[in-house]
This record gives sequence, C-alpha cells and structure tokens, in this order.
Amino acid sequence: MTDQNTTRGDSDRSKTDDENHDRWHVILNPVSGTGDHGAEVHSLASERGYIVKETESEGDAAALAKEAAEDGVQRIAACGGDGTIHQVLVGIDRADALDEVTFGVIPGGTGNNFAGNVGVRSIEHAFELLDGGERRRIDLGEADGEPFVNSCIAGLTSKTSSDTSSELKERVGTLAYVINGIQKAATFEPLHVAIDIEEGQGGNSTTWEGDALCLLVGNARRFTTGSQAHVEDGLFEVTIVEEMPTTEMLTEAAAQRLFGQETEHVTQLAAERLDITHKQGDGVEFSLDGEMRTHEQLTLDVRPGDLEVVVGPEYDPVPIEG
Repeated sequence: MTDQNTTRGDSDRSKTDDENHDRWHVILNPVSGTGDHGAEVHSLASERGYIVKETESEGDAAALAKEAAEDGVQRIAACGGDGTIHQVLVGIDRADALDEVTFGVIPGGTGNNFAGNVGVRSIEHAFELLDGGERRRIDLGEADGEPFVNSCIAGLTSKTSSDTSSELKERVGTLAYVINGIQKAATFEPLHVAIDIEEGQGGNSTTWEGDALCLLVGNARRFTTGSQAHVEDGLFEVTIVEEMPTTEMLTEAAAQRLFGQETEHVTQLAAERLDITHKQGDGVEFSLDGEMRTHEQLTLDVRPGDLEVVVGPEYDPVPIEG
C-alpha cells in the first residue's frame, strides 16, 4: 500500500489531524480498468489538497478504508471499478463508521456501473462533485453481514462476470460480458433454488422455488433497463430468470430491455429481505458488486439510508420505472 499526501510544501504537511480528517482521502486502485488513470487522479487531488492512498494487492482497499475511518477521517472516496468501491465500503463498515463518513465515487474501472447510477460521469466530474456536489443518504444491501451497494447476482450473469478475462474487458469494455454470456448460456447448469421473499411495506411473504438461469438483486441497479434503481425506498429490485431454451433467451431479453415488462420466464418483484437456499450440489457463486462469494444459503437485507454518498445532477431520487 502506498500512502501519498498530494499537497505541496512543509506548511501543508504540518496540518493538524483535525484538518486532515476533513479533507478527502482517495483510495486509488491504479490498475483497475485500463490502468491509465493514476496520473490524472493524483493531479486533480493535488490541486485540491486531497490525500491519495494507492492499493498494491488484494485486500488493500478495505484495509486502507478501515484504517482511515478508525482514524476519524470523515470523507473517503474510492477510485476504481465496482469491486474497488465495494471493498472501500466494506472497510468503512468494518470500522463501524458509516454514520460518520461521506462517501465519494471516482470512476476508474471498466463498466463503472455504480458511478453512473449516482450521476458521476468521469474522473474530472467526480472531483468537481467532491468539491461541492449534493449529498444523499441511500440504501445499502447486506449479504450475510457483508454490505453491497449496487447489486448481488447469481447464476449465468455471475458466472459471466467472474469468467470474463481482463484482456477481453480491456479490448471491448462492457461488451466483453455480453460476448462471454452468449458463449456460456448453452452449457450453463441452472440453479436449483428456493427463495423466501419478504416484500416489505405491507406486502406478502412468498416463496419462489425452481430452476433459475440467474437471480438479479438490484440495490442501485435496475436490471430490466440497465438504469438507476430507486435506492432510497428501502427495497431491492429483484429479477428471477427461469431456465428456458437458449433460442428463447434473446426474445425474452429484448422484451425486458426494451419494455421492462414481465415475460413468461422472468419474474420481477420488490423485497426488503431474501433468504436463498441452493437445493442441489455445491454452493452458489454470488457476485456482490463484482466481488465473488460462494454460499449454499444466503440472506439479503436492505439497510435503509445507511450510506451518505456524493451524487451528480443526473442522479434521480425517485427514478421512473421502465
């Protein structure tokens, strides 16, 4: 891990701890995405007197965030992809400091899905927002005690995410996931799952059981349209895609993508809690914001308003469905 204070001069280095705690601390993954964003981040941080700490190995982002939060830092930004964002949030959560910390997002990954969902368009735009952008309290998801901010997915989509090579992602960007998904669909073994669902807000408690190609649980992400979900309502947006012939996949996917409608093999619902049990075989591989975890059973809960995050002007507190 590299700790670099990006301010200049002896007087800056002698700032008090209290002043340091009020400055933005940027946790930078220098090799995420195309790996060419480090110099720009350091330059923009230096202009503002922000502190930059670079990760060097797996686990550094969470450790650096935890250390900063425990030291009383009140403004922590993650620069990288969705996995880096996830790890920084995990570190803040481990320090039990989410109530005290304002979180910022600087897009430096391949897809930058969460950054887009909160209206952050670029690295330069992110720094402008850190300077004076709007703050909103948004929901977090929790998977057996581990927080996530964007999504939890299992099945074909999760397998596609974990198996897509860094080389392919670098060459074609987010299209890499689509290419890999098409290649794997024909041979993918479906999930045999039972899902106990608490819909919340006076809704019913129900159970879905069957064979699923994928389970998509969105906190900030809406899978039917690929857009921002309602992330201040205390509910997950859940999509269950049942096993179906490969020839029907594109038809159903097109209907979902274009119209956001429920189709024969696709179930959509809102829930505040899910209990997922895999009924056959080994554990299921879940992707929490791109970070892979394996569980035979998993409980997902919403933590309403648990995170204060800097958002851009395109962020919509109450997005229109569809």
